[in-house]
Amino acid sequence: MSHRREESRAAGLLGFAGKIIVYAVIGFMLFEGVTKGYAFGHEIFCPTAVAAEPGTERNVTVGEGTTESQAAKILKDNGLIRNEAVFIIQAKLYEYTIHPGTYVLNTSMTSREMLEILNEVPDEDGEKKETGS
Repeated sequence: MSHRREESRAAGLLGFAGKIIVYAVIGFMLFEGVTKGYAFGHEIFCPTAVAAEPGTERNVTVGEGTTESQAAKILKDNGLIRNEAVFIIQAKLYEYTIHPGTYVLNTSMTSREMLEILNEVPDEDGEKKETGS
């Protein structure tokens, strides 16, 4: 009978240890989710630039019919933004329209500043000469 009690006690300890591990993993995942979610939301409402002033100017051409996600990819490929999803959400949230044209953007500009420039209707020649300085 004592052998069964020892097995039962060992099974109980393993079950208890398993619960502690599961709760620890859940706690870790919640912590990571909250911190990553906060950072993502903070970047949407308080964006930061990729580089400090004076930054680097980059010429970007946006074609006719370019979507927010295509523009985000262009900007990311040119090193102007860090996160495409943040740019797309900002464009939709703040109701920006991305107009075709050639733009001079700077790595010291925030994604919101770039969206404001991309939202302006270009001149007759289709060129924009905006910089972040």
